[in-house]
Amino acid sequence: MATTERDYYEVLGVPRDADEADIKRAFRRLARELHPDVSEAPDAQERFREVVEAYEVLSKRETRDLYDRYGHAGLRSGGFQPGHFDFGSLSDLFAAFFGDDLIGGRAARSRGADLAAEVEIDLADAAKGVNRGVPFEVAVACSHCEGSGAEPGSAITTCPTCGGLGRLQQVSRSVFGEFVRTQTCPACTGTGRRIETPCTVCDGAGRLLEERTLEVDIPAGIHDGQQIRLSGEGHAGGLGARAGDVYVRVRIRPDPRFVRENDDLFSTVDLTMTQAALGAMLRVPTLDGEAELEFAPGTQPGTVVILRGCGMPALRGFGRGDQRVLVNVLVPSRLNEEQRRLLEEFDTHVDERTYKADEGFFEKLKSAFR
Repeated sequence: MATTERDYYEVLGVPRDADEADIKRAFRRLARELHPDVSEAPDAQERFREVVEAYEVLSKRETRDLYDRYGHAGLRSGGFQPGHFDFGSLSDLFAAFFGDDLIGGRAARSRGADLAAEVEIDLADAAKGVNRGVPFEVAVACSHCEGSGAEPGSAITTCPTCGGLGRLQQVSRSVFGEFVRTQTCPACTGTGRRIETPCTVCDGAGRLLEERTLEVDIPAGIHDGQQIRLSGEGHAGGLGARAGDVYVRVRIRPDPRFVRENDDLFSTVDLTMTQAALGAMLRVPTLDGEAELEFAPGTQPGTVVILRGCGMPALRGFGRGDQRVLVNVLVPSRLNEEQRRLLEEFDTHVDERTYKADEGFFEKLKSAFR
């Protein structure tokens, strides 16, 4: 991520309420202006990377919403990292983002499509970080024809219809001037080539579907629904172009012992009426195993015990959240005659000191979320 952390809207020169089309137009204009192949300015490369990074964030609804709410810090805590692009030309750049060559010239090598995968882990795995194999089906370059689509040894010629451009242009004139209409060449479907003998393995597609499993390192502290991008592991591009990316969505199974709120964990512990009145030592579950807690005599329902540093680790940060244990006092729902008599006898011996006024239940509940 750029060290100066400039405002992404400022980088692209668009207002914060700019729509998708405005953002795309601004990116195209700046990319043409600042690409190192075009610009001779000494800071062109750094500014170009800023523009690419800004577009990468603002062009996706998920990262744009995160940036709008929390800025650069929110992107970091959300696990976002800008891609590292190595584009040989502007054509490759636009192909990577838009799947097409937007600046003209010969037929573009289309970037491979992205694909989505999903992996499910336990909360304990999310706390420690874990490596998981993620299976998915992906289009890979045909090894028989090396992705060319032509049978080895056969000829590949220039498309006679479009002259290798992959596009056909039609010029029409009107009182308003000339209008140029561009369309994909129907003869070669935009490749600019004509294959005399299609590959016998892939039938000229240049790609085959393959079952693949990738090992994914899931960082400690990841949140449910966050995505991990595996750059260049998606579907193979056409004519040897860059492959797409794989976006692995991480799902965290609910843990009946805990409720997660950011990096904090919430749990409950049940004390009987007599335990709450007389005090008790109880063991409560934590991510690191059971911890023994001492509850003083007179513990009230709604009391919150905070276990510092027993929550989730901060994603790409330092330290851990806390675990907040909420006390629930169990009141008998069925009493026999002897139990009722003993409670009634106890009630005759109480005075104003027995039930000392304490912090209200709702105040205790509020403190649990502070």
